[in-house]
Amino acid sequence: MNRFALSVSSAIARVTESALGPHQTAVVRIGFSATWLLFLVREFPHREELYGPGGPWSWDDAQQLIAVNHAFSALMWSDGRAWFEIVYVLAVLSSALLLLGWRTRTMSVLFMIGVLSLQNRSVFVGDGGDNVLHLMSVYLVFTRCGQVWSMDARRARRASEAHARGERVADRIGPALWAVLGFALVAVTAGGRFDGIDATVPVIVWVVWLALAVRWVVGHRAKSDEPRILLDVVGNIAHNGAVLVIMAEACLIYATAGWYKIQGTRWQDGTAVYYPLHLDYFSPWPALADLMSSSGTMVMIVTYGTVIVQVAFPFTLFNRRVKNILLAVMMTEHAVIAVVLGLPFFSLAMITADSVFLPTSFLRRLGGWAARARGSALARGGRVLLPGPRVPEDHVPTHANSTA
Repeated sequence: MNRFALSVSSAIARVTESALGPHQTAVVRIGFSATWLLFLVREFPHREELYGPGGPWSWDDAQQLIAVNHAFSALMWSDGRAWFEIVYVLAVLSSALLLLGWRTRTMSVLFMIGVLSLQNRSVFVGDGGDNVLHLMSVYLVFTRCGQVWSMDARRARRASEAHARGERVADRIGPALWAVLGFALVAVTAGGRFDGIDATVPVIVWVVWLALAVRWVVGHRAKSDEPRILLDVVGNIAHNGAVLVIMAEACLIYATAGWYKIQGTRWQDGTAVYYPLHLDYFSPWPALADLMSSSGTMVMIVTYGTVIVQVAFPFTLFNRRVKNILLAVMMTEHAVIAVVLGLPFFSLAMITADSVFLPTSFLRRLGGWAARARGSALARGGRVLLPGPRVPEDHVPTHANSTA
């Protein structure tokens, strides 16, 4: 009994004392923001046809559908072209800033608003990757995804170094950004823009906005460490819970996809992969598709292998080596799908979802390689790199991602 109680207390302490998976959540942040940013940039010339008020799915059609499903979309606040352009540009800007890790808590909320606004405006545009992005944009709001590999982490390190030298660091951008967005939030709420829709998005936005205010007040006015510690515990629990949900979501995606495939006759006879390779819509490289489908044995191996990997993946989480092997196989498969079937954004979304299971040691090495490559590029560009104190990324203060 004592051993069991010790294990339970150790698990509780681990969940409450730190935000787990800082590198994994950073990869998820970078991956999904980059996927959405690249999609928006690529479709910029076609944005009007996809989401604009004059597109095939008209503003009136979208309004009728949202009146039934109560989905959130800021594009439904006005049918004007100017408002559409503003929302689209803000979606691009928030994606870029979230990718860089600037004010990640605020940018994650704006990123969620941008994703939901555009996708809910035209629900018949997109594929399975858009559904994954739709869900993950909500989960990201609850994570401390800027602990490493972000401008927030660099700002926190510099503030810590300044405090160590006895200097006082004042953050004017955070409160100003909080005030501007708060004014907009109050105006939107008072104007009834949240009326008639599901309460999830308004509640999330209001809770985050108020939480940022509480964090700032506690950080600047509290006379003891207890309030700050309590806020850190709440933030860690929310972060770790969101990471668990992201993992569970990825497992459910693969498990349901695999079990549904088992029920299909084409997957049972080993020919399912052959047919999409010969659809014009999914054949950007016909010669490559013909080469892959020319061997019946290859088609059968890929078909059965896809089902086996998808069904087996959730069970491999109990064995680290097998899990890492299947991760490599699935990421390779998605990379092949991106090229052969012409679905780059679907593949990027799925690879990013898979990244939450990558081992920390591999991600650390990946970060080291990226840092060395960046240093080499800066050195070749003629910039002088001066050595300075290095703070381990795991030691970035947990409140770095809590400011606006």
